[in-house]
Amino acid sequence: MGDDNFGHLERLVSELDARGLLARVVRTQSGRVFVRVINPKATSLSENVTCRVATDIPDWWYCWSWGERLHTVDDPAGAATKVARVLAAVGE
Repeated sequence: MGDDNFGHLERLVSELDARGLLARVVRTQSGRVFVRVINPKATSLSENVTCRVATDIPDWWYCWSWGERLHTVDDPAGAATKVARVLAAVGE
């Protein structure tokens, strides 16, 4: 499970980087893995994106920091577009 999770998160990082956001996969001491995303033009705009299997359907999902599903992992570009929209500074 962990390796799939990490691979999905790495693909998301690539898409976020392509959109000009700072993103990296972070692994905590407890083993939890997530993507830390920051808008470099407005560093107070940031988000942590996780990746997990949904409980009601057997698919992997990117999830917002509060647990809500963001996007399916089969489309990291779509997920990155949503994150970029949320983290956009006024006027971007």
